[in-house]
Amino acid sequence: MKLTPGKLAGMKAVSNDRGVIAAAAMDQRGSLKKALAKESGKDVTDGQMEEFKTLVTEVLTQHASAILLDPEWGIPASKRRAKGAGLLMAYEKTGYDAATPGRLPDLLDVWSVRRLKEVGADCLKILLYYTPFDPKPINDLKQAWVERIGDECRANDIPFFLEFVGYEEGADEKGLEYAKKKPAIVTGAMKEFTKDRYGVDVMKVEIPVNMKFVEGSKASGGGPAAYSRKDAANWFLEAAKVSTKPFIYLSAGVSNAEFTEGLALAAESGVKFSGVLCGRATWKDGISVYAKEGGAAFRKWLESKGVENIKNVNEALKPASPWFSFYGAKSADELA
Repeated sequence: MKLTPGKLAGMKAVSNDRGVIAAAAMDQRGSLKKALAKESGKDVTDGQMEEFKTLVTEVLTQHASAILLDPEWGIPASKRRAKGAGLLMAYEKTGYDAATPGRLPDLLDVWSVRRLKEVGADCLKILLYYTPFDPKPINDLKQAWVERIGDECRANDIPFFLEFVGYEEGADEKGLEYAKKKPAIVTGAMKEFTKDRYGVDVMKVEIPVNMKFVEGSKASGGGPAAYSRKDAANWFLEAAKVSTKPFIYLSAGVSNAEFTEGLALAAESGVKFSGVLCGRATWKDGISVYAKEGGAAFRKWLESKGVENIKNVNEALKPASPWFSFYGAKSADELA
């Protein structure tokens, strides 16, 4: 297995010296704006969005291998990241049209992979809402869309990170019934997008169980269970088994404690995951600090609690496997 020069350089740029991707995510847009407005009681300006992202980037990239940002408000922040931290850029529009069935994705209008590379992106990332159980016409649309982006990344010789988030129309995706279906949704998506036709270099995936419904987990608080601990560990293995490409876990908005407990279960199950792209589990509790007390107070919060959160995640990454080990290599340079 060989990687093209641009793909290899991009992968090395966003991983640490062990070949593990220990990246922070700060590409939230619509959800962040709503959360800030709710806490402050006022409309959020472009300047505030840029300042929030810049503060997170300045502080957390000192403890991360890379940062994921968006080109809408994240470009000033990208120039303030710590030396040696790589840059991933989001290419999709925030959110989706809730009136249209299937949560169909769309790309940013005035951006292309070429343009994102020109502003310094080492890797390209898109988010896709996906379930293998949607009607075929919906999934055909999504699969063709991913194929196009894969080809655009190949043409520009840049790594393609595909993030997929499972769902079920009309379901409570935080509830017990959806939790029972989640392992099959995550595994089915991984099985599809690991195929070479899509050109995906790294899959950014959900933890395949909801830790709140794992029997005996701290996150469950003794509530109802969808799976025993043994069953949950098996689901981690079943999802990993279908993957022929490196994959990393996303935090999906859960708390820092819940995310790190999930990573510990992944390690316990023996899964070869290659890192994380972790956003809200690191900084979301600081949203009210920024909204009510301003940038200086938020920086102080980040330097204490935010750093503590990212260090917790980094500690949980000790059992992670280098991304290049998926290709049977002992170092990235073997793939040159």
